[in-house]
Amino acid sequence: MSTLLSELQALEVELHHPGVRCSRERLEQLLHSDFYEVGRSGRTYTRVTVIDHLAAQESHPVMESGAFALIELAPGVALLTYRSAFTDHERGLSYHALRSSLWVKSSSGWQMRYHQGTPAAEVW
Repeated sequence: MSTLLSELQALEVELHHPGVRCSRERLEQLLHSDFYEVGRSGRTYTRVTVIDHLAAQESHPVMESGAFALIELAPGVALLTYRSAFTDHERGLSYHALRSSLWVKSSSGWQMRYHQGTPAAEVW
């Protein structure tokens, strides 16, 4: 399971840096065709909305993430959870969140099917 945790953690972190490591084509590979997100704000987003937004960003906030944990729900289905916050040189860490992503194994590899961010206390 630690190998799967490492693999999905690396894919998740790749999504934190769109445009740097993650092109539009890569986003389309990583996000399942039925992808859906409930953001930290409580708003909902479709796959198209997320890909368009991330691909259009010219600069990207630096996201810190940690405390990754994995639960294998069934063969080829895994729930990845972790904490995140954005870092700013003036304010330090802000916008803390607890995050969960549902990953499914497809013929083309692991794809994120669902993601949710929930506001969290400012503690690591």
